[in-house]
Amino acid sequence: MPNQAPVTITLDPHLRLGTIDRRIFGSFVEHLGRAVYTGIYEPGHPTADAYGFRRDVAELATELGVTLLRYPGGNFVSSYRWEDGIGPVAERPRRLDLAWRTLESNRVGTDEFLSWCRRLGVEPMMAVNLGTRGIEAAADLVEYCNIPGGTTLSDRRRSNGSPEPYGVRLWCLGNEMDGPWQVGRRDADEYGRLAARVGHAMRRVDPTIELVACGSSGRQMPTFGAWERTVLEHTYEVADYLSLHAYYEEHDGDRASFLGSGAAMDRFIADVIATADSVGARLGSPKRMKLSFDEWNVWYMSETTPVDTSAILPEGSRLFEDRYRLLDAVVVGDLLITLLNHADRVRVACLAQLVNVIAPIATEPGGDAWRLATFYPFAHTARAARGTALRPVVETPTLETARHGEVPATSCAATYDPDEGTAAVFLVNRTDRPVTARLRHPDFPGWTVAGCASIVADHGGKLVTAEAARAAEPVEHRNVRPGAAQTEVDLAPESWTVLRIRVGE
Repeated sequence: MPNQAPVTITLDPHLRLGTIDRRIFGSFVEHLGRAVYTGIYEPGHPTADAYGFRRDVAELATELGVTLLRYPGGNFVSSYRWEDGIGPVAERPRRLDLAWRTLESNRVGTDEFLSWCRRLGVEPMMAVNLGTRGIEAAADLVEYCNIPGGTTLSDRRRSNGSPEPYGVRLWCLGNEMDGPWQVGRRDADEYGRLAARVGHAMRRVDPTIELVACGSSGRQMPTFGAWERTVLEHTYEVADYLSLHAYYEEHDGDRASFLGSGAAMDRFIADVIATADSVGARLGSPKRMKLSFDEWNVWYMSETTPVDTSAILPEGSRLFEDRYRLLDAVVVGDLLITLLNHADRVRVACLAQLVNVIAPIATEPGGDAWRLATFYPFAHTARAARGTALRPVVETPTLETARHGEVPATSCAATYDPDEGTAAVFLVNRTDRPVTARLRHPDFPGWTVAGCASIVADHGGKLVTAEAARAAEPVEHRNVRPGAAQTEVDLAPESWTVLRIRVGE
């Protein structure tokens, strides 16, 4: 099969898009399936710490490079009473979770999760219930978490074993409130008014917090666009971020469209930015709304068995435990490229979720924890993408897809950290033919390729076992021809590639 025409990419250290907020390498822990129980938390496991959290999972989360964790939902939060998850564990109520029809013991709650984040060294992102609750419960939770002491709720936290405040800075004002599946679903006007009032009260408790207003639950929603506009009319001066959620999968063997998912995400982000900026302009605000892409991943929803609403599932039931292919790993790498290419506006992002539930990490109760295929592009991107996101100039043919129309055949993101003397280039060949990418970099002194690694898709199935999933670990290759002003790299069909660069005088 002949090569396609070469792709030319010009990299200029002065074409800077914006500083990379490390919080784009976030993830998500919801009380759903085995994300919590036998996921991050399993007392009695051979690796469990003194608090019942699995050390093997914590070590993999650190290796993954996760910087932030969103909690406790997700759909779960919209009927959650946060007070159920504090105080003596033996006295906590057992509840029916209305989102997933699962029995919830509340053995893990606010204190357990936030203490775990503290030990793990990651930032928490808390969500408040705007489905069945509102102003008072949300303000109370901020008081419990962030006030040092001297109030009833802060003193209760201290008596529950955390004398120092958690200092949670990032808060979601509900979750997917336009979704018909959401407990307490609201229309845009109702939600926008409530979110503005709740956000105002939360800031009266702690003026330093940052707030995320709910965008529409997805680009495909009939509410999309109009929802964002109406919600922002109410919350523009209260919220710091607007949320985006998106999941991608291969439909009916349409690999070309699936490989174009990064382009679909790019258009989604651009549409939300345009909507947000139009509201800001109408309001005469100098502020530019930032974005929180706080749910994204590959998720085979079409293969998912709906939750049985006639039954009550036991805690720790297996739900949505997708196993991934090499092709899925390539697409996840491409979605990360898209996030980097919007680093000026996307400041927070969460791969949903962290463990077992559509996750990069899998566990067995009482057994091992291991990396799934999507673990690898995330970990390598989080490690290599440092400093500033550049604006690469990409000259590439296009690829015709059934779902997304024409998309660029090659995608690229680049980062540069002058303080560390490093750069990185991320590339995806979305086509079924090899291509040569010509990287022009005449303004980078001392450009040296320190390494180049790739994940190449095949037509195989899901990599179910830990041993099989190791096939997705990026493989170092020598198909790179570096020069002082131009570097050529051969990209395999349907592949993700990272180049690690050293630069200097």
